[in-house]
Amino acid sequence: MELKELSKRLEEVYRKIKAELNWEPVGPTPMPELSDLRNWDMRLLKTYKPFYAPFCDMCCICTFGKCDLTEHRRGACGIDIATQQARLVLLACLIGCSCHTGHAAHILDYLIEKYGPDKKIDLGEGVAVEAPHIRTVLGMKPETLGDLKVAIEYIYKELTHLLSSVHTGQEGSYLDYESKALHAGMLDHVGMEVAELAQISGFNYPTSVAETPLVDLGWNAFDKTKPIILFIGHNPATSTAVVDYLRESGLYDKVEFGGICCTALETARYSDRAKVVGPLSRQLFFVRSGIADVIMTDEQCIRTDITQEAAKVGSALIATLEKAMYGLEDATNMDTDEIVRKMVDEKKQFVILNPRKAAEVAVKVAMEIAPKRRKEWITEEEAKELAKKCSLCGLCEQVCPNLFNIGKGISEVAKGNFDTIRDIFNLCIGCGKCEEECPRNVPIFKIMQQAASKEVWKIRAGRGPIMDTEIRNVGAPITLGTIPGVIALVGCSSYPDHRDLAEVVEEFAKRKYIVVLSGCAGMVAGMWKDADGKTIYEKYPGNFDAGCVVNVGSCVANSHITGAAIKIANIFAALPLRANYEVMADYVLNRVGAVGVAWGPYSQKAAAIATGCNRLGIPVVVGPIASKYRRLYLSRKEEDDWRVMDARKKQIVDTGEPSPEHLIYVCETKEKLMVTLAKLCIRKNDTPQGRAIKLNHYISLYKKYMGGGLPEDLHLYVRRDADIPLVYKKEVKAYLDSIGWKPKEPVGLPTWIGTYPTKVPVDAVIR
Repeated sequence: MELKELSKRLEEVYRKIKAELNWEPVGPTPMPELSDLRNWDMRLLKTYKPFYAPFCDMCCICTFGKCDLTEHRRGACGIDIATQQARLVLLACLIGCSCHTGHAAHILDYLIEKYGPDKKIDLGEGVAVEAPHIRTVLGMKPETLGDLKVAIEYIYKELTHLLSSVHTGQEGSYLDYESKALHAGMLDHVGMEVAELAQISGFNYPTSVAETPLVDLGWNAFDKTKPIILFIGHNPATSTAVVDYLRESGLYDKVEFGGICCTALETARYSDRAKVVGPLSRQLFFVRSGIADVIMTDEQCIRTDITQEAAKVGSALIATLEKAMYGLEDATNMDTDEIVRKMVDEKKQFVILNPRKAAEVAVKVAMEIAPKRRKEWITEEEAKELAKKCSLCGLCEQVCPNLFNIGKGISEVAKGNFDTIRDIFNLCIGCGKCEEECPRNVPIFKIMQQAASKEVWKIRAGRGPIMDTEIRNVGAPITLGTIPGVIALVGCSSYPDHRDLAEVVEEFAKRKYIVVLSGCAGMVAGMWKDADGKTIYEKYPGNFDAGCVVNVGSCVANSHITGAAIKIANIFAALPLRANYEVMADYVLNRVGAVGVAWGPYSQKAAAIATGCNRLGIPVVVGPIASKYRRLYLSRKEEDDWRVMDARKKQIVDTGEPSPEHLIYVCETKEKLMVTLAKLCIRKNDTPQGRAIKLNHYISLYKKYMGGGLPEDLHLYVRRDADIPLVYKKEVKAYLDSIGWKPKEPVGLPTWIGTYPTKVPVDAVIR
């Protein structure tokens, strides 16, 4: 299109994305605004209808209220309960997207300050499509750190419009709020990608390599005879500065360092000496152990009472980012030696916003105070004595979110039996409410030190992007179904039953699915060893292929997982991605059998990540506590619209096949999760061979975990005899005959393009 034919807005967009660079033609939606992908969203929401489970049916946002929204009542502004719930969902997605984008913006500014805006983005020879989200959503191909600023400014603008829509007296449709939430989710993945591209280029993280180092994992991984520095949060600007300072000052082997939550994963990508303590759910437990001499916080997923908790156990604390300053004095411009003296002698805590200065202070303080501190787990005898204070009043159990029998566990410890408290610890989400409520101040977390495993596990350092060569190798088997699916376990995992996640990973890796992990889920899955003493990272290869277990990295590395789905459409299927979001999402929805799992997510970031997956056509299963997210996208499998366009015949076909069945679905048990994942990998594009493989797993998992028999909806996924797995042929045929099943023809090239109003022609999905 000639520039002179463009509107003023598009002229500006074309200028920003350097449209004159002809690496691909610019598609229909460069830098889409709120309404540009609305028709795609409405098509999604037509089949996958929002289901709400509100915590509260009142609205208290404005001074008109509070307004009762029960029984079809409307609020003073006219809002109904569904629209109010959708508004809260959008708000959660905006918070999540803002966190990732804020992280990206900070790290980008930090690295541009350090290296300049012209520093090249370099993901190595194995990654030519470096930014699948930015290319698809914005329509630009970033080459330098400075180019990434364009993406950040675009997200800022869209976030402002989205946030304004939640004001009183704005949007009045729950479907439009859902469309806006999907828009926020899409932006979230762009923001995460910016963070990853900047970090990989600026910190020289591993890229274009599958087998990254195995690093120590667990709260007992530190050498407690040395000074210990603990990082909590997500942003690696300061933790990498600490590593640099240790190297430069000859102290690299004399100080222990590591982290909790995503900063741990980021630091382990920078130095394989870094220890990964564990997920968010172990934060309070580890901080209260007093093992850390110095705690450095950055942003996100940090306990807001971290200053008090650190002070209780004598750990020094430095806050390093302006987003979480805890009311502390800003010592950024104070003399370094003066800060150290005040922290050592007066036990003062400070904000230090200069990473280099914060690093130097942290190391010097840690080396001074470490020799004076006790850093050992309590003994069995000490735990028994502490447990004798328990009066079995039951108050701890009343406030426990999971209603664990904590009192019994503690009373058993007093008798020398640690089994019950050990079981509770393994499932504990680490909120600390039990201890807070205890009238006798029984130190429950301290007692748990004796029950907690002292095992040290291994986790593979985050590898970053999936290489283009890997995409070429797996593109055909994934889209044909002969690799039965991609299972991505992501997010907070605040339900830390280590064995559950590890077993899910192992089950699907053994079945030759591609298994990908990120964030705290990646840590939790590594906290279990088999009979041979190996973790899943030691048992399975780290290359993106059938039967792999891939750790991509932290939360923001989730962009590589969704980016891989886009790459399959672009690299394998040769569909242009530039500003071509609907074609990419349609391809993923109908042909890429990928499913996300957020097992125990707690934060708004997880809501944004999942909703971004949904707009891209990737279903997500949440559980076991995630029903509290209050909104699912569910179909009614035998009633909803399962029509697709057969792109080769240009005909709309009613398949009657609910694949994928849901976009966001909740499971409350590992057993249900196993079966659901296998089903959600089914796609209309499956060949008979691929479908038979997928149904074989669906049936065998159903028999293994649901008590035998056949899934009651199996007939919906069998198109012809050739789809029936050979091993179950006789049993399935008998079942199909008994219900009067009739065969139907598979669709040659299924697409939603052409089934709803869109500027995209059907031919755009054919190559």
